[in-house]
Amino acid sequence: MSSSQSLKVQIIQKAWKDEAFKQQLLANPKTAIKDAFGVEIPDDIQLTAVAESDKNLYFVLPPNPEDVANGTGNVELMW
Repeated sequence: MSSSQSLKVQIIQKAWKDEAFKQQLLANPKTAIKDAFGVEIPDDIQLTAVAESDKNLYFVLPPNPEDVANGTGNVELMW
């Protein structure tokens, strides 16, 4: 598991256990992650957090790994 995947898991687990963190994550994800984990997301990166439910599901299409291999993407930003 990469460090970014590990961070993603930690964020999800904290949101499941800590309702205040979850609400902050949904309202201002960069601040929530910085406050809880000390990780600062660069200003040029847009980060959106949404909560799935039994009525609302989201499909996230990640960057194409070939783009990263060709140097047109950033592997560090891929969850």
